[in-house]
Amino acid sequence: MTVSVRGIYATALTELLADVGVVNASEPIRERFDRAFDAGPAAAHVSTTSDRQGVGVTGDPDTVAETVERLRDVGLDAFRYPDDAPRGAVFEGYVSETRGGGAVVDLGDTEGYLSFDDAAEYVDDGDIVRVQVVGPKPPWASRRPRLSTDIRAFGDAATLVRGRDALVADTPSGAPELARTTEILPPEIPDGWAVEWGDAATDLSMDALGDALAAAVASAKSLDDALGGVDVDDVPARLAAPDATTWVWFGGDARRSLDDVRRRVTDTIVGHHRIKAGSSSASTAVDFAESLGALPDEFPFAAVSEQFGPAAGDRVRIEHGKPDGRLITLGRGDVTDIDRDAGRITVEREMTAGGTYDALGVERQEGDVAVTRFQEGRWWYPTVYRGEDGTRRGTYINVNTPLELFPADVRYVDLHLDVVKHADGTVEQVDMDELRACVDDGLVTEDLAEKAAGVADRIEDAFS
Repeated sequence: MTVSVRGIYATALTELLADVGVVNASEPIRERFDRAFDAGPAAAHVSTTSDRQGVGVTGDPDTVAETVERLRDVGLDAFRYPDDAPRGAVFEGYVSETRGGGAVVDLGDTEGYLSFDDAAEYVDDGDIVRVQVVGPKPPWASRRPRLSTDIRAFGDAATLVRGRDALVADTPSGAPELARTTEILPPEIPDGWAVEWGDAATDLSMDALGDALAAAVASAKSLDDALGGVDVDDVPARLAAPDATTWVWFGGDARRSLDDVRRRVTDTIVGHHRIKAGSSSASTAVDFAESLGALPDEFPFAAVSEQFGPAAGDRVRIEHGKPDGRLITLGRGDVTDIDRDAGRITVEREMTAGGTYDALGVERQEGDVAVTRFQEGRWWYPTVYRGEDGTRRGTYINVNTPLELFPADVRYVDLHLDVVKHADGTVEQVDMDELRACVDDGLVTEDLAEKAAGVADRIEDAFS
């Protein structure tokens, strides 16, 4: 089993996956490690998600499963989510809605988005279309997976495209010789397919190019077998899934553990991955500080927040993750106070009338204000609800994975278990059954559930 690794977690994950076999390492990784890395086809790819909150692992199903097991063990709050629409999966889908630039396609357990530019012909509401997933999305993303009506046999350095009248469909910029090289490589490209060479092909030997092309050819033949003459009775339906995609979300505890792994390889500032996950513009600053040997003993929240935010007067989103992978925005609030030394911010939100506050059993009224205090790394946070006249209407203490106070949002995964303090002073725990259901469903580990229960017990004792 071999994997390639890219993104802000690359150094730590290369160390963590050393015995799996990391190939095609980037130049910085090769310089950082005191060992050689092979060049050749990778059975799976690990890449950082666009929001930097985790990684996607795509490729051979067995290799993906083995890799994900390693990653989930990184920390208590490393969550894994197998994708029902992995890269390369082919569906007979149903167009449920068309928009200005494309169509929403019902795939069964999920939906995808087919841009009109990626459709071979016009599609309209109610049409049945055969589509392939070319851009899978993590469950916490706001966008649907990207689809195409072209069929590809995805590979590492080589991908085959179905229905192209050419031996070579594309080569990387500046590498036209790959087109000529293709003609002398041993694997025979099946009829009706053309090869697209990726950027990784430019660094491969002739033998490695042949191996990459052979892997893509095997995938193409598998797709031909799966799709040839298939008669679909029930739409939507998944017709083929040669690869698997699993998403791993890293929380604060997992990112700290990844810091420790990276520290075995090179100088690593406390909060290295936390800072890079919070702001793409912070990456250069982190690298610069590490190059100077400026390595504080604790996470430098004061310096990070002063340079990148949040600051008093900012508006931040409360990004409330769920153990099943969904991300719910509880709204935006104003940062009314910040204690940089303590790593704490106070956020106020004006509430709208209607409904009740969960577990408090109190009606939400016009003029109510929610005051929440978030502290970096804490496994819980309190929200006090007050009426327009300042009357305390109740306190809600959320139990969650360690809080991360990013420049524009507060992030965590809600662990369902909460403690509420009613206006009359009564304190109680709620929603333990929902946490246990997550454990039974494999979404939350027993260790994480025990941690949440211990946090809730301590909060109840403190507030009683």
